[in-house]
Amino acid sequence: MARILQVRDPETIRIAVEALRRGAPVAMPTETVYGLAADATNPAAITAIYEAKGRPRFNPLIAHVCDIEMAKAHAEFSPIAERLAEAFWPGPLTLVLPLKADAGIHELATAGLATVGLRAPQGVARTLIGAFGRPLAAPSANRSGRISPTTAGHVAEDLEDRIDLVLDGGPCAVGVESTIIAVDGESLTLLRPGGVPVKTAEEAADVKIRRNDGGATGIIAPGMMRSHYAPEAKLRLDAVDVRPGEALLKFGAKAIAGEGQASWTGNLSASGDLREAASNLFSFLKQADCNAKAGIAVAPIPMEGIGEAINDRLNRAAAPRD
Repeated sequence: MARILQVRDPETIRIAVEALRRGAPVAMPTETVYGLAADATNPAAITAIYEAKGRPRFNPLIAHVCDIEMAKAHAEFSPIAERLAEAFWPGPLTLVLPLKADAGIHELATAGLATVGLRAPQGVARTLIGAFGRPLAAPSANRSGRISPTTAGHVAEDLEDRIDLVLDGGPCAVGVESTIIAVDGESLTLLRPGGVPVKTAEEAADVKIRRNDGGATGIIAPGMMRSHYAPEAKLRLDAVDVRPGEALLKFGAKAIAGEGQASWTGNLSASGDLREAASNLFSFLKQADCNAKAGIAVAPIPMEGIGEAINDRLNRAAAPRD
């Protein structure tokens, strides 16, 4: 089982940096979900991420930076990319940008693409990257395709002895992964909805963000696989009733027909707060999965704001297994 260190201990960052310098992956908290971090310039360290997660190598990794200056050392920034970074970094926004010719990020992290996904996270993750001095490749700290972790306990339970070190920073505040936007000159394309609502990003960029219509070939950013974030139990979305033995994920105060026969019930937000629902999503999915006897019924979630990201995760979790 991985060793769990509290981030409030001043020795924790030093121990984590030493592990990263050895090429070992370290699970770190971010405001979105816990990430499995390793040196984005070291092919052996990146390989260790793929092996710990059982992740396909055609699925690129986000490189996490401490600030825009570190990001600019590896990618080309157009004026619109700078506006978005200045508006939302540090925070839950990933920008997919053209790699510089002399970028140090290894091609194993980018899956051989000419672009790289970059994000500056908040909190201890940013401190760790600054102390390490190089970008950290960091997908979610779970086995590939499973429910993303939002606590240190989730990480240790899923990855077990596949990694040595987990930094415990408490529950993640946002609870769903970052929004991913591809920047091509002054054109923006949404690749994955996430912690920054699309409308908010459009207002900051003063540009309409195109939706990915499926025309892009292959996986060009994380979170684009059809089946992802998947529990063992099957999900039934937009449920207006509960069948015997189903676990129930509610949203809001509205009663659900038959909810008394649910094997377990959790309300993502009794008050109908979408940000609270996003923060609770993966943790509640894990609890529902543990208690489901006949699948999981999920009440309708509005598509507005961060609700788009919640519905994206639920639809991928409910998709047929690839």
